[in-house]
Amino acid sequence: GGVLTHLSHFKPLKEKPVPLILDFEKPLMEHKKMVEEIKKKANDKGVDCSTLIAQLEEEHQELLRKLYQRLTPIQRLYVARHPNRPTFLDHVFNITEKFVELHGDRAGYDDPAIVTGLGTIDGRTYMFIGLQKGRNTKESLQRNFAMPTPHGYRKALRLMRYADHHGFPIVTFIDTPGALPDLKSEELGQGEAIAQNLKTMFGLRVPIVSILIGEGGSGGALAIGCANKLLMLENAVYYVASPEACAAILWKDAKAAPKAAQRLKITAAELCKLQIADEVIPEPPGGAHRNPSWTSQQIRVAIVKSMNELMKMDTKELLLHRSRKFRKIGAIEDVVPLDPRKKRNYRKREKPLPSNVELENEVEKFKEQILKDKDTSTETAKSDAMAKQLSVTNSELSLH
Repeated sequence: GGVLTHLSHFKPLKEKPVPLILDFEKPLMEHKKMVEEIKKKANDKGVDCSTLIAQLEEEHQELLRKLYQRLTPIQRLYVARHPNRPTFLDHVFNITEKFVELHGDRAGYDDPAIVTGLGTIDGRTYMFIGLQKGRNTKESLQRNFAMPTPHGYRKALRLMRYADHHGFPIVTFIDTPGALPDLKSEELGQGEAIAQNLKTMFGLRVPIVSILIGEGGSGGALAIGCANKLLMLENAVYYVASPEACAAILWKDAKAAPKAAQRLKITAAELCKLQIADEVIPEPPGGAHRNPSWTSQQIRVAIVKSMNELMKMDTKELLLHRSRKFRKIGAIEDVVPLDPRKKRNYRKREKPLPSNVELENEVEKFKEQILKDKDTSTETAKSDAMAKQLSVTNSELSLH
């Protein structure tokens, strides 16, 4: 993929990244090590053990598949953050026939954390906008760990408007811990930049599909995620606050992150149940980093399928579809999500709200009552004092 990739600075790594084994995968690695040892001994001695080796490898894949089917939310978070996980540009160059990167926000800045460009799939041109993580320490620093500044969001906004003007469908890839939270970004209007993106995306007249390929953190992810369809890779996560931050706030202990991850409902399967995500894209056993090309092709199929559905809608229907998708989030009755298209029969007020004049009259009456009560209490105090004085006088007379 990517006939025009020579125009991009993104090149294959000269050194292959070192495989990282997650803690919960270590028991399986012992099994894999045993298979490798049998292979080596068979080769050294010239013994044909192909049948046994094939059986053991199949057994290993089955164990890996079962392990990944029962991952906890916090374990899926670790998979989503895996340093070898394929990035936005890895996927784009795998799924497009041509891709040309476009730069700059036309205000003097070009944030490397957000990458934008035009690409074709099956002859149809799309505007691709994605949050780009680094593949090693050097790239991560250059890309600012995929945490955009306001310049990055304004670049994305410029290219969204460009796509809207030319009629290009928009595909966004989300993979970020969140927007950059430093002082400089706040001074430059981080909140305003995100808000402008949210506002504009709901008015774009072209189909928008968002794909969550790693982690999606809060407004930093949502700023390019207001789409007609939200697709998530099987091990991707989406959250309003990271489990570590949530645990530190609620339980004053970052070690409570597993409990926070469970409560936050961050996984693809849970978000589909809540009707926030629309589809789960499968990953190979062991995560997307085990077979990036296969994962990319699954993403390609999902994009084409979703876009074919959305392209059948006219502009009015497309905008309404996008609006309804977000309006229904959080609407529940007896823990059952409500369909925003259905009208609700809410009970009318038994008494109409009072007018401003009536409210003013009520306030005046209340003031008069307070003053009256005050006068009454003053008179009562005087009467009590006089009664006390009389009782003292009567006591003195009786003594004489």
